[in-house]
Amino acid sequence: MILKSVLRQQGCLVPAKRLLKANLIVIDDIMLFPVEKINAVTLFNFINNLYEKTSFIVTTNKKPTEWAAMLNDEVLATALLDRLLYQCEVINLTGKSFRMKNRKTIFDDDKN
Repeated sequence: MILKSVLRQQGCLVPAKRLLKANLIVIDDIMLFPVEKINAVTLFNFINNLYEKTSFIVTTNKKPTEWAAMLNDEVLATALLDRLLYQCEVINLTGKSFRMKNRKTIFDDDKN
């Protein structure tokens, strides 16, 4: 399997074996930063091997149309999204970040 050989080269084989058996995988903040080609291909191979066997919860702040730029590859982005969106339920959240809702920051105008 291509995925196992890539993960073995990156020293990730033991955790990957556990993920390959998982019933649910959560990927939080995907596409937060641009993804290097080798990592994008590894992610695609991982999703491609599991998308019909495993449930995924994926969070992102990027629209699907922005993934091509983050991956620097429109074909790969389309293929990855095709697998992630296969038999899925998309939930769009709007409004301010829940994490920031009750948080005071150094940027607040209130100087108390």
